Parts: sequence; structure tokens; C-alpha cells
Amino acid sequence: MYQCYLGGLNILSRGSQTIRGRDAQSINILAGKAVANAVRTTLGPKGMDKMLVDSMGDIVITNDGATILKEMDIQHPAAKMIVEVSKTQDDEVGDGTTSAAILSGELLAKAEELIDKGVHPTIISEGYRHAAKKCREILETITIDVTPEDTEALTKIAATAITGKGAEAYKEKLSKLTVEAVRSVVEEEDGKLVVDTSNIKIEKRAGGSIMDSELVQGLVIDKERSHPNMPESVENAKILLVSCPIEFRKTEMDAEIKITSPGQMQMFLDQEEKMMREMAEKVIASGANVVFCQKGIDDMAQYYIEKAGIYAVRRVKKSDLKRLSKVTGGTLIQDLDEITPEDTGIADLVEEREVKGAKMTYVTGCQNSSAVTVLLHGGTEHVVAELEHAMTDALRVVGVVIEDGKVVVGGSSPEIELSLRLSEYAATLKGREQLAVSKFAEALEIIPQTLAENAGLDPIDIMVELRSQHEQGNKNAGLNVYTGDVVDMWENDVIEPLRIKTQAINAATEATVMILRIDDVVASTRSSGPTPGVPDMDLDLDASAGY
Repeated sequence: MYQCYLGGLNILSRGSQTIRGRDAQSINILAGKAVANAVRTTLGPKGMDKMLVDSMGDIVITNDGATILKEMDIQHPAAKMIVEVSKTQDDEVGDGTTSAAILSGELLAKAEELIDKGVHPTIISEGYRHAAKKCREILETITIDVTPEDTEALTKIAATAITGKGAEAYKEKLSKLTVEAVRSVVEEEDGKLVVDTSNIKIEKRAGGSIMDSELVQGLVIDKERSHPNMPESVENAKILLVSCPIEFRKTEMDAEIKITSPGQMQMFLDQEEKMMREMAEKVIASGANVVFCQKGIDDMAQYYIEKAGIYAVRRVKKSDLKRLSKVTGGTLIQDLDEITPEDTGIADLVEEREVKGAKMTYVTGCQNSSAVTVLLHGGTEHVVAELEHAMTDALRVVGVVIEDGKVVVGGSSPEIELSLRLSEYAATLKGREQLAVSKFAEALEIIPQTLAENAGLDPIDIMVELRSQHEQGNKNAGLNVYTGDVVDMWENDVIEPLRIKTQAINAATEATVMILRIDDVVASTRSSGPTPGVPDMDLDLDASAGY
């Protein structure tokens, strides 16, 4: 029954796999590098896209690092840790997900070089943490302050986030939409500005041009009236939000009704109608003239609601109901018997509009005016899906800048400056920690190298020119991937939030340190095959092979 022995004691069941020491470190590092290589070619404005096809045949075309890694079916535990770096970057900042993954892979690669020379992983870990702390200090010296009123700078920041994605040709239009949307939801809490991007809803509609995209002050629900005889618009709307069905509840078990005469059949039908009428009367009695229901609305109930002149929408997504509750002040009703007039929300206008051949419901003039909707248009479903990724990143990035008020230039300028200053700092250290800090500085150069490679430029020539410019004091010097020149990134309107750099460095460092400190991997498997959720230690680590 037992086959694995630890210290002479058999404690692991048959089929368990154990990888120890240098082998465990090598495999984990290889897995991390494979994930980084899978997204490396997508970095920058000239980065390539990936086509991801799931088991159902659905296609996603994107160059967003977090989206690619989320869609990939990665099993190896160390590789999953690099995926988490990208996911955290996406959650915290919205952009820089590919950079974070690439930096993690390069830190692991540089650490492997030191391990091969006999440097202990613990010393490397301490050196990396020390280097990350020093990076944060250096970044503070090259930041530029931006105020929420500086719409020009905010627009440039949004344009930088959108550049390189499928909607780049329309970044001027989308950048203005982004800034206007974010400024609409800015709130002040405890003397600080806070941007909750969940107040910005993105609604997609295939058809028309990207230039047709618009910002709506209110919420747009991708649903139409449930009955054509209901009013097309309602002013001074009192909105009832219902999460329970306005229809017959099906029994949890099979039920059989025996009817032996036409009279019994009529009684059964009359009772059904009475129940539906009572449900509809509860809704009407609330005083609401607009109803949004998460579940279905029975045809009979629709008839009575329509007769009362109420605008009703069914099958509304729960997320939309929660947004409606937040912006209209209405209470989400779980039981029709509990409805009171105080539960209704308020909006100036609820109306149905036709948008590119489909009908949608607009809720405007809400009690909480901070909610807005960005309505995106594009030629195909894949175009608007990628447009949504770009818009989401841009919204989060502009929100982060308004909250922090600090930016840096892009074009790999900060990475070069950090690399040079870290190398100088490493020379002042004593002991083997100096080696780790020097390797950290070298790892940062993977960003400008990759940008140059993806643009079809010679990375050696670019690196030489970048270092030369920064040594001369040009801290804003970065790579223009379109011309191949090293130019001032601030004058070329390439600007990014400071948090993109600090978050990427912190997350990549912590993930790398965690992987380096692992010297024993034990995985339980069954003889008939791998246990669900347990990684296969013989996994093919070439994560980019399928792309």
C-alpha cells in the first residue's frame, strides 16, 4: 500500500511523486519561464495577438497578458503562481499584465544563473527583496505629478493604455470617452479621491463603427420591454427591482394532477389566473411604473402589468439589478409579499431605444448620478470583445492616476533608469547579496529588449543608445517602436501610472522569491490517472507551444 520512504518511514501512498532539491528548483524555474515566454511576443504597441480556442470552440483574440493566461489551461503549480502575478496586476492597475509576467520569468532565469554558481536561494531572495525596495525609492525620483483637472494628461494616459490593442486606430475617441467616464464617477472619501470603476458599465453591441461608441449618463440594460403594448418610455420613473420570478413556481418533485371533468379543468385554469392576477396586483400596489425582474414574467402577469401602464423587463442579469439598486436607491425584492412603496427606486426617465438593430433599455437621471455606461460598437463580436479589454484597462489606469496623482513615462524608460541606478547601488553592497541585486538590475532590461524585438529592431543597438541617453541625464528617454529612435517619452505623450511599475516589481519579486524557496515538491496521484486538481509533475512545460 505504501511505496515512498522518508527517513526510513513509509508515509506516502502509492503513486505519490516527489521531486527534491535542485531538480525541484529547476523544474519550477522552467515552468515560470515557459509562462513568461508564452506572452512575451504580445508586449508593446507592435506586439502580436494570440488566438485562444476553448473546448467549446469559442474564440478569443487578444494581446492582453492577463486574458491570455486566464484562458490558458495551465496545470503546473509554479506556472500558476506567475499567472497570479498577472491577475493581481490586472486587478490592481488594469495594465502592465504582460510586463509583470515577463519580469517574473526573467527574475527566475537570472536567479538560476546564480544558483548554478553556488549562491544559495535564500541569499538570492534577500537580495531580490532589497533590490525591489530600492526600485521603489528610485521610482519616486522620476515621477511626475498629475492633477484630476489635467484632462490633457489623463487623455494621454488612456491613449497609452489603449495603444497596441485592436482599437489603436480609434484611441483618440476612446481616450476622451475614458476620461469623461472616469471623471463622472470620482468620489471623495476621508479627504482622498476614490474611483470605483464598477460604477462604469461597459455595454457591447456588434454593428456600426467604433466611432459610434458613446457615453451614457445612466445605465443601459441590454433588454427590451417584455410586451410590445407597454409604454416605450416612462418619465419620473418609480422602479421596482425583483429577483424572484413573477410566474408559477415549479415543484421540486414530479407532480401529477388528475382531472376527471371539464368543470375541474376550468377550476384549475381559473385558479392559475387568480394566482397570476394576485402576483401582478402586488407589483401594481407598490406604486411602481417600471419593473426589472431577474427571472421570468408569466404571460398572464404581463397582461395585467401592461394594463396598469407599467414598463416591465424580464431576465435582467443580477449584476445589472445590483447596479440599478445602487444608482436608483431601490431595494432588491426577494419575495413579492414583502413589497412596500419605500422599496422603489427613482429615475427621471426609463425608455426603450433601438441601437444598431436591437432594442435596449436606458435608465437616465438616476438618484445616484455617478453611474455611467460606455456603449461600445464594432464590426464584429470579436472586435467589440477586444475593444472591451482595451477600454477596461484604460478606465482602470485613469482611475489609478486620479487616486495616486503620480505618473512615469513609458517606452521602457523607467526600467532602463532602474537598471542603471540599481547596478550602481549594487557596487556599494558587500557579500553575495550584491550579486542578486546586480542580476535584478539585469532582469529589468528584459522589458526594453522585448519591446525592441517585437518591433523588429536590433535590441543590442537599442540598449546601447538607451543606456547612453540615461547616463547623460535624459531620464525620460525611451524607445519609440514606430521609428526605432530613442526619444523623450513625455514629449511623445507616452505616460503610465506609477502604480503599474511598483505593482509589477513587487508582485514579480514576491512570486519569484516564493518559487525560489521551494526545494521539495510532493504531489499525490492515483494509479488510474491524475487526481482532479493535483498537478501532473510530468507536464509539458512549453506553455507557448500551442500558440
